Amino acid sequence: MKSDRLLSILLLLQTHGQVPAGELASRLEVSVRTIFRDVEALSAAGVPVYAERGRNGGITLLPGYRTDVTGLTADEARALFVLVTEQAHADLGLGQAIGSALRKVMAALPAPFRGDADLASRRIMIDPVRWRSSPRPSGVDLGVLQAAVFNDRRLRLRYRHGRDAQVRSYTLDPYGLVSKAGAWYLVADHRGQPMMFRSDRMLSASLVDEPVRRRDGVELADVWEALRQRIDRIPAPVRVVARVQRSALARFLRYHEADLAGPAPAMEEAETEAAAGSEGEPVELELRFPALRAAEQLLVFGPAVEVMQPAELRKVLVRRAQETISLYTEGRDA
Repeated sequence: MKSDRLLSILLLLQTHGQVPAGELASRLEVSVRTIFRDVEALSAAGVPVYAERGRNGGITLLPGYRTDVTGLTADEARALFVLVTEQAHADLGLGQAIGSALRKVMAALPAPFRGDADLASRRIMIDPVRWRSSPRPSGVDLGVLQAAVFNDRRLRLRYRHGRDAQVRSYTLDPYGLVSKAGAWYLVADHRGQPMMFRSDRMLSASLVDEPVRRRDGVELADVWEALRQRIDRIPAPVRVVARVQRSALARFLRYHEADLAGPAPAMEEAETEAAAGSEGEPVELELRFPALRAAEQLLVFGPAVEVMQPAELRKVLVRRAQETISLYTEGRDA
């Protein structure tokens, strides 16, 4: 563990230059006292590392010092080659760069690790796009968004909101880009408040010749986590009780497991019953939806799902079913 930590300190200093001892301690989850002991150990090993005291001090290497050591373990080498599909890199114009970079890393790996790393790249793949969908094309050139992020420039954006289809204009202070479930999101502050913008809803984007005004000490990961939790915690006040036929339970759970108000039935058991065409007693489930309209989608399961409560939703589903019947019957015979 100590040797790994010493190498981590060395690589962090090479990457970031002068780093406060407290920051190193936080990154490596040790005490500041341990960091200073490790710096002494590196110095004793001939590494030109030293500490600068004072308000703006920190740990640093002599200017120009570099080491060509990778220090990778077998698991670390394997982990580098378990990557998402190339689509994310292609969206950013880095499709060829990722392949070139991995070839260089492969060449730098210790010979005993190359076989496992190559096998991992061919045997493990992560595809972030959901089933029955495709990567959403961006409404603007992602290069413009990247330029704002990497050049620390403000961004002017015209955006069509999904909740009301209204087009609004914003001047933003970007933190970065996030790829989630096949879609790219820009994470930025608007007037000091965090927001996210899906790229396929962007109508235009242009750089503003002003430096970005991010909040001090706030990073992309911090803002994204706050926004993600805000969405996950959106209240779902509409309580729905439904009876689901066992033959359709597995399919129902794939679509609505996140809407359940209680523990989900075992998926493996549900899939087994579905395969066997089980006609046992229906399973009664309680769900939560943000609005009554959102619960109307239960109608797509037809007679396999019966809504028991609320009565208002039952009336809505009856009306929707009658409208559908009318669509396919009235005037069609003539």
